[in-house]
Amino acid sequence: MFETTVRDGVCRLSRAGTRWLSTGYAGGESRGPAAYNVTVPEGWPETDLDEYVRERRRRAGFDDPGPTLLTGVDQRHARRARLGPVEAVVTGGVSNPATLPLAPDSRTTDDAPVDGSARDDRPVGTVNVVVGTTRSLAPGALANLLTVAAEAKTATLLATTGFTGTTTDAVVAACDPAGEQAAFSGSATEVGTAARACVRDALVASLDSRYAASAGEIPDSVADAEYGVVTDDRAAVSRLS
Repeated sequence: MFETTVRDGVCRLSRAGTRWLSTGYAGGESRGPAAYNVTVPEGWPETDLDEYVRERRRRAGFDDPGPTLLTGVDQRHARRARLGPVEAVVTGGVSNPATLPLAPDSRTTDDAPVDGSARDDRPVGTVNVVVGTTRSLAPGALANLLTVAAEAKTATLLATTGFTGTTTDAVVAACDPAGEQAAFSGSATEVGTAARACVRDALVASLDSRYAASAGEIPDSVADAEYGVVTDDRAAVSRLS
């Protein structure tokens, strides 16, 4: 699906004429030849993201604009997985974990959630997923591919780290408009089941790389992380009238 090139902390994923749907910075739907995953440095102070992204592309020698994800994870930990008509490229880090407990989370401190606004100067970990298929997906199917990838990411993180995500996760879904048409992309379809496997396997491999002995450890809980979020508020639930 993608031709990948990594230079100066920028990963370009390219394929001419690709349809993209991004949940990341300046996201939404677009069509073009490239998407990017950009590693930001420690102490990253930028607020003008438009200019920052343009400058990082320029320094890396990439001319084409496109959907861009940002991460504190070095691109050497990116991993690619392929199955059937699907490919996923993932970077995984969980220095800023998020949890969604069904009951109050006993792992927080003083019976209160950790304040997600308290940050140190290190870049956040982030799980970034770019998943694409050589099929031409219907508009709803492209959106659904994004949700399938997010579900696979969540299930994998829950099984491997105990967290449901991080505070800055993002997903880009992509398809080839010139490919064989597919009206659906749910988990029972060829595209959906391949996407689930690709996201799972690429994320596990990226986490294994990122948290090797020389690269640090996965936090045991949100309370043990430098910053993160526990969503333990309770919503009011009622029957429909």
